Amino acid sequence: MTDSKLHRPHGSLADGDDPVLLAPDDAGWTWTGLRVLRLVAGASRTVRTGEFEAFVLPLAGGCVVEVDGERFELAGRESVFTRVTDFAYVPRDAEVVLTSAGGCELALPMARCGRRLRPGYGPAEDVPVEVRGAGNATRQVTNFGVPGVWEHADKLNACELITPDGNWSSYPPHKHDDSEPCPVANEEIYYFRVAGRDGVTPDREGFGLHRTYTDDGVIDEDVVVRDGDVFLIPRGYHGPCVAAPGYPLYYLNVLAGPGAERSMAFCDDPAHGWVRDTWASVPPDPRCPVTSAAGRVREGRP
Repeated sequence: MTDSKLHRPHGSLADGDDPVLLAPDDAGWTWTGLRVLRLVAGASRTVRTGEFEAFVLPLAGGCVVEVDGERFELAGRESVFTRVTDFAYVPRDAEVVLTSAGGCELALPMARCGRRLRPGYGPAEDVPVEVRGAGNATRQVTNFGVPGVWEHADKLNACELITPDGNWSSYPPHKHDDSEPCPVANEEIYYFRVAGRDGVTPDREGFGLHRTYTDDGVIDEDVVVRDGDVFLIPRGYHGPCVAAPGYPLYYLNVLAGPGAERSMAFCDDPAHGWVRDTWASVPPDPRCPVTSAAGRVREGRP
């Protein structure tokens, strides 16, 4: 049996001109949410965080973030396929003013939390870029908001992935839920962007594939994802995410859960975990990493 509520196609979560408004209650869970905002040139927006902490992550363009008397200028980037971006952390119970001189699109991954922390700024130059996997399972993981890199959060975890066209990521399939032998339970959001023919500009023409399933068969989803789609993972194994030939695939992962300590620990599907052992003898795809804080690592398509 499939649960079609997990795949939220582009437009289905729109809030006026904003592409995504997804609160935990809308997802049918407790902790994890996502907003994607659009600011036109010269515009200013005020966001009240309520019981949620959040990152302010530029997807296209840059902005100024003002909160609790702090002011952070985010240089941002042309698109998610051109550069690793700087970002800001904003606490719960805050009034956040966002201003963009040139216009921008921003993701606000968020988590319901109990502690109110101070605001913070993350320079792009301090964000680790990891090349994970090998062969056609090579992908870039941009670890901007994960434990061990960014410790200044109560519940919120977030990272970005870029999968070169034709490659597989989120593989082997893995899960973060409260079933054995997983050490941690997290609700997870995938927010997809797909590059068009130039390999840089997001476009609805391209597509990717995503799979999520559970051992009991209650969730068994194989879906086509396009630019701007969201997929919800309340439990179960997820992966692979496949970038169709010709169309590089990006996704933002947002995770949060009830644990006392933030964690992104996972366990592989035992039917497929053996694949990791083969990577030691297979070179990584030379197209990765795709981006750094300085821009695209190589000219041409990722």
